[in-house]
Amino acid sequence: MSTKRTRGKDQTSRRQLSGQLSGPLRRFLATESGSAMLLVAATILALLWANSPFSDAYEALWDVGASLQIGGVGLEMDLGHWITDGLMAVFFFVIGLEVRRDLSVGELTDRRRVVLPVFAGIGGLVVPAMLYLLIAPGGEAAQGWGIVIGTDTAFLLGTLALVGPSISTQLRVFLLTLTVVDDIVAVTVIGVVYSDAIDVGAVLIAAAATAALVVLGRVGVWRTWPYVLVALIVWLATISSGLHASIAGMVAGLLIPSFAPGRDAVEGAATHFRAFRQSPMAEVGRSAKDALVRAVPVNERMQLILHPWVSYVIVPVFALANAGVDLRGGLLTEALASPVTWAVVAGLVAGKFLGIGSFAFGGAKVGLGRLPQGVGPGQALGGAALSGIGFTVSLLIIGLAFETPELQDKATVGVLIALVIASALGWVVFRLAAVLHGETAAGLPTVLSRSVDPGRDHIRGSVSAPLTLVEYADFECPFCARATGVAKEVREHFGQDLRYVMRHLTLPEVHPRAETAAAAVEAAAAQGQFWEMHDLLFAHQDQLELEDLAGYAGHLGLDVELFLRDVDEDLHAAHIREDVADAEASGARGTPTFFVGTQRHIGPFDAQSLIAELEASRRSGAGTGQAGGTALP
Repeated sequence: MSTKRTRGKDQTSRRQLSGQLSGPLRRFLATESGSAMLLVAATILALLWANSPFSDAYEALWDVGASLQIGGVGLEMDLGHWITDGLMAVFFFVIGLEVRRDLSVGELTDRRRVVLPVFAGIGGLVVPAMLYLLIAPGGEAAQGWGIVIGTDTAFLLGTLALVGPSISTQLRVFLLTLTVVDDIVAVTVIGVVYSDAIDVGAVLIAAAATAALVVLGRVGVWRTWPYVLVALIVWLATISSGLHASIAGMVAGLLIPSFAPGRDAVEGAATHFRAFRQSPMAEVGRSAKDALVRAVPVNERMQLILHPWVSYVIVPVFALANAGVDLRGGLLTEALASPVTWAVVAGLVAGKFLGIGSFAFGGAKVGLGRLPQGVGPGQALGGAALSGIGFTVSLLIIGLAFETPELQDKATVGVLIALVIASALGWVVFRLAAVLHGETAAGLPTVLSRSVDPGRDHIRGSVSAPLTLVEYADFECPFCARATGVAKEVREHFGQDLRYVMRHLTLPEVHPRAETAAAAVEAAAAQGQFWEMHDLLFAHQDQLELEDLAGYAGHLGLDVELFLRDVDEDLHAAHIREDVADAEASGARGTPTFFVGTQRHIGPFDAQSLIAELEASRRSGAGTGQAGGTALP
């Protein structure tokens, strides 16, 4: 019995964990976390192979030549360089795609939430590099300061899943924002500091191809192949120029456009699919497919294809090729006595821990921002500790910074030691945070912060209905309009057994007329016609200027002068702000967000999904949303 209860609790935790983030970011986290064990396996295999009687075969494998010829033009490199210059360019391309998506429509669109993790990320770059230079001897060894500036996102997230809080979505977002800074700076360092002599002509070709990527995005090209072709030209020109290919991958990824799917595009795709359902002909099917593809940004389509390859093939293959250090012949003893090894360990473990921790808390103290909601100070320090897992980027820079094999091997040993120590330190910090400060979870709230109040909230249906559905909405959000129809279908299904509550979550940064529309519906509510105005506003989302709102008030027979005075004087601003504050306290970050009873709905918000969850809440007796008060007339 207890085992079943524990399993159910774990499943709920995982469900809450995955549902607190946007779909693309959720897929990214799941893929990267899932590949962590494969990375560990590849690393162990590389070490065993390099220290086995077959170590010569291990070394010889990466020296095997491979060429790509198209007509009279070709590119020839050994297998090791194909991995570092080819596959790792794809790795950084995917990172660039994710950064661009987050800057355009994801977690980094709210710049207020970005400042503190970016500032902490700067600390996680400066302090490690300084510690390395303080410990490492001069000469060639001093060139390895770039080894300690990067963080391996895949290992970081995988280790966080193993040693971190049971629910860690907010901490993950904070750490991902840190790694954005790491990745951009690391690629810049690789491209500028660790590149060969520069061929100006090839640089100009790469720049022209980069400009072509910008043009493709500006003119709205939606097919994938033009971006792939131009990105390939950027990569080839970058290799020819003497710059490291990683910079080509990152820059190209950053220039692949991302956007929130528009209502017109989504509705157009639905229309084409309905046409195909009625006329299942090849040309109609092709039109439906094109309409669907056009509605999804090319950035996310590329991520969907490339993320599994990067996580399950490219990064493990890179680890297999670079983590194999032959520790026989006294190398391990020499490495443990080498200042280079301990400079790497100190830079990654102590540098990241102190740099990120001090800059995060210092930035919060001077008002640059605050830790994400649900993340405690101890959890932030635990994340800082895990950021000392450099691995992929560190191993890449080792091969670029040092020409001497002995230095490369000693630095690699340092990276592997840092991986173990950083993971252990993170585990200790997270356990202490949980025991001493009760920091057991680092996710957004999932419970409605304020109970439904019939004297304040706007309710459709019987106030004493056994089931409650609360929606946080924005009148300019195209998918809220869509969800309004969904909510209607749900209400029709349950009849008098359901009360539907609408609360405001205005998003003025993306919907500039949302606050005025919210004020208008509250002004109409003051004259007893909230739901009538509510339906009109969603029916005319593209017409929400003040004169439009006045026209709707006249159409409903309201006192237009009183209505406009209420809107102009912001008489209902406090009510709207309270709703927005309640939404944030309840873990709602976008619109529409639904609560079934008091629990935030996670996953699709189509009618069938909401109906299924409401039925489940009825069976469990958890769907009331703390009903109370008397029935409305």
